[in-house]
Order: sequence, then C-alpha cells, then structure tokens
Amino acid sequence: MRGINKVFLIGNLGKDPEIQVLEGNITVAKFPLATTETHKDRIGKVVSQTDWHIVVLWRGLAELAQKYLHKGSLVYIEGKIKTRSWEDKEGNKKYTTEIVGDNLVMLDKNPDKGHGNDHLDLLDGGE
Repeated sequence: MRGINKVFLIGNLGKDPEIQVLEGNITVAKFPLATTETHKDRIGKVVSQTDWHIVVLWRGLAELAQKYLHKGSLVYIEGKIKTRSWEDKEGNKKYTTEIVGDNLVMLDKNPDKGHGNDHLDLLDGGE
C-alpha cells in the first residue's frame, strides 16, 4: 500500500505572513497557524488545547497570502507535512517540520467588501 501525507487545518494566523521572493521570481510565504481544540474534563470544565504549526505557501498562494492574510486571519489550509534539515553555523544538524499548503480557503467575514460569509477558495498546483 502506498502512503498518504495529507493535512487539513483550520486556525488563526499568529502573525502576518513573512514573504520572500526567490531566484526566478518565485514567491514563498511562511506564517505560524494556531489550531485550538476544546473539550470538557472529568468535572465538566471546558479545557482548550492550542497547537502551533508553521505553514509554507508557494507562488500564487504566497502572493494571495501577502495580499489578503494578516495576524488573526481565520483560514483553512490543506497540504502535506514536510520535515527538512540543515546545519547551523556550529555544524549541528537542525530540523523543522512544516505544513506545505496546496489549498487555502479564507474563512474571515469581510465586512469592508460587503461579502458577508463569502470565502475565497484558491488552489495552487505546486511548490
């Protein structure tokens, strides 16, 4: 059986997207995304658990993130988990795990543009 690497997240941006333009005019956006789950404990008290994810968007999705997303924006991200490694200045191997998004849905209500509950569903085919 082949493996599956698919992630679905709904959460809020922890800060504005950081944008880089790479060689070949390729845009990449990176931002932290908070997802919060709530449940009741044994005595009925509501408990929240927040997890933080680093999201990376490429090309057209990165450009849209730069234009429309900001700290606090509510988004749906679909993508895959990627772990990469590098060596720091002292030669120590470092790792990071990121969510590489290939689908972005903006879930914020946008009263400034009169769209009410409308959302924008955008697909980008590559990294």
